[in-house]
Amino acid sequence: MASRITVAGIRAEGRHGANPGERDSAQPFVVDLDVVVEAGGDSLEDTVDYRVLAELVRAAVASSSFVLLENVAEAAARAVFDLPLVLEVTAVVHKPMAALAMGVDDVSAEVTLG
Repeated sequence: MASRITVAGIRAEGRHGANPGERDSAQPFVVDLDVVVEAGGDSLEDTVDYRVLAELVRAAVASSSFVLLENVAEAAARAVFDLPLVLEVTAVVHKPMAALAMGVDDVSAEVTLG
């Protein structure tokens, strides 16, 4: 049996962007995860702990520097996809400061693995 775990609004800081200066200092990113796992029993050992998902995503966003938002999303998805029991993961990375600067509601990139 497969189960779906959703963790929305993971806040992280990272140095990503194509415009001059965007990678000079950390800026906020928000990540939404949708994870399909092979479900088993009724303990944390039988699934993926959502706290671990959030920690992995924060580390992935903070530990690298990309020009393209799509690559940030792939790094976040890959960090989660490598966990045991994970069958599929979709990571949507939002860049609030870019949206604000453009006068739009949201700027995001989405990557699915699995």
